[in-house]
Amino acid sequence: MPTFIPNYFMNLLSIENLSKSYGEKQLFKDLTFGISQGEKVALVARNGTGKSTLLRILCNKDNADSGRVVFRKDLRISFLDQNPEFNEELSIIDAVLLSENEITIAIKRYEKLIEEQTDEISAAQSKDLEEAIAMMDKTNAWAYEVRVKQVLDKLGLVKLSQQLKTLSGGQKKRVALAKVLIEEPDLLIMDEPTNHLDVDMIEWLEEYLENKDLSLFLVTHDRYFLDNVCNKIIELDQQKLYTYQGNYSYFLEKKAEREF
Repeated sequence: MPTFIPNYFMNLLSIENLSKSYGEKQLFKDLTFGISQGEKVALVARNGTGKSTLLRILCNKDNADSGRVVFRKDLRISFLDQNPEFNEELSIIDAVLLSENEITIAIKRYEKLIEEQTDEISAAQSKDLEEAIAMMDKTNAWAYEVRVKQVLDKLGLVKLSQQLKTLSGGQKKRVALAKVLIEEPDLLIMDEPTNHLDVDMIEWLEEYLENKDLSLFLVTHDRYFLDNVCNKIIELDQQKLYTYQGNYSYFLEKKAEREF
């Protein structure tokens, strides 16, 4: 289980001597590295070497055989799983605003009433909408609601009342992506974030992550995304770690020099 330590600790995340096996297969052994504030880090390795398993261990969705995962205390963390799981009965807006507070409750109520509106509004519906608008005003939820809808719109999720059980697998992955972006964590951990995104969505996501004051740890096969977003590459090669302070192109250059 991850450990949390005081805020004066330099790294947001430290991995110390982490090992994991499945049966006789050793995925990785004695991994040690850290992620600091502002770093956007990619983990690269051949398929089957445990990249997704490592991410799931960091998010307490799997267990290491040995070693420690240490987070800075009070760190806000969000995790995008490669195969996210949701309550299929939820609507899109309920899924991305799962946390219950005054702002999210106000937004969900307001959006539900807006989508239910018809040309003929009854007195009861009008009263409900007035109350919902008043709650939006009271909680200062308008700016947050605009940001939520901007993220969803950029990811092609426009019918906010649509239930998840009616969505395709790709749409559900985009709902999960929207959720972690809307949460605005200090550390965002992402497994294959560009899967099921078209070119425009990927370009928007690159710009979004570049301009946000957050730290990032991700796995992706999209080398152009790595080039445009990441400023540090950690390579896992034959159970050894190599760290490169640069983007994916820099990593390829230095890897070639190392292997020459």
